[in-house]
Amino acid sequence: MSTAIHEVEHTPQAAPARATRNATRDSVRYAVVGAGWISQAAFLPGVGYSGNSIVTALVTGDSAKATALAARYGIEHVHGYADYEQLLASGEIDAIYLALPNDMHRQYALPALQRGIHVLLEKPMATSEVDCEAMIEAARHGNAKLMIAYRLHFEPATLAAIELARSGKLGHIRAFSAVFSQTVAPSNHRASHGYWAGPVSDMGVYPINAVRNLFGEEPVEVSAVGVRDPDLPFNFDDTVSVTLRFADHRVAQFVVSYSGTNVDQYRIFGTKGDLEVSPGFTFGVGLRHRLTLDGKTQEHTFDATNQFGGELQCFSDCILHDREPEPNGEEGLADVRVLAAIERALESGQPQNLGPFHRQGRMETSQVRKLPPVPAPELVDAAEPSKG
Repeated sequence: MSTAIHEVEHTPQAAPARATRNATRDSVRYAVVGAGWISQAAFLPGVGYSGNSIVTALVTGDSAKATALAARYGIEHVHGYADYEQLLASGEIDAIYLALPNDMHRQYALPALQRGIHVLLEKPMATSEVDCEAMIEAARHGNAKLMIAYRLHFEPATLAAIELARSGKLGHIRAFSAVFSQTVAPSNHRASHGYWAGPVSDMGVYPINAVRNLFGEEPVEVSAVGVRDPDLPFNFDDTVSVTLRFADHRVAQFVVSYSGTNVDQYRIFGTKGDLEVSPGFTFGVGLRHRLTLDGKTQEHTFDATNQFGGELQCFSDCILHDREPEPNGEEGLADVRVLAAIERALESGQPQNLGPFHRQGRMETSQVRKLPPVPAPELVDAAEPSKG
């Protein structure tokens, strides 16, 4: 499988023409770049429910996988990675959904953005702040939309938690805690690609993004401690505890792990009450609130939704109506700068100060999307992380 491509120079005349064509079409044409577990298990099954998006191309290095998926989803054009530049120039697509390993995001997003092709990019956005900034700049110069695939920004339970935190019902918010754990198979690609494929980058981005939006603030200091089971083959700390300090005297703590049983929850508490969300970060099931106010506890399970179809529907709306997406590249950068600081903290054993960062926009409760959930499909040469 060839993955060699080159960052191409943007042709200024191309982007305005693309924007005009998008404005006169009812659906945005996507290429799915990367046909692994997340694309097959969640993204491709959800596209048909969006109402404004279609997949017209697939990029993968596995010809048997390409044939099977193209037939299942009616995908007209199939390309190998060596043909990626040809696809970008073909006129077959308006946008891409990019679900390759994290360290390949810049390599494939940049030439698309430079050509004015919109990009829905899986999180974390990249493996460095420099790469994030390069993609943001490419989107600006290419007149292209860039959205990071934070599916929970459109999920009802998550947005209800944001609304509750902002309402003041919990009083003055004091702290946040979370645990997110899964068992990752040694044969999975995440097991041998270092920190930026490990649990902090893969799973830690969820509590980081959650607390930044629940607090409505950016952390100013990061500290972290990691441990590594010598009996496991990982080339990184498989379990990591992180503490974030905020300038307004609040703290957040979370633990992520590739070597523990499945745990998926977060909790936020204030001077008047607390909210536990469990499960809090997953897809395919309804998330659940456990709210305690004045000593009384209420539980509410939200209906499961098609989270991937919802985020896709929102992004396509932004393309078709020329609106800036939320979450955009700046949101992705806000998380990557924290992830990079955690890496430095683990390497040095010392707390890391974060420079000032002002987020221009925040997620809003009006972003909620309630598309019906989709049944789990049969996977083609792909497996969830715990199975390889």
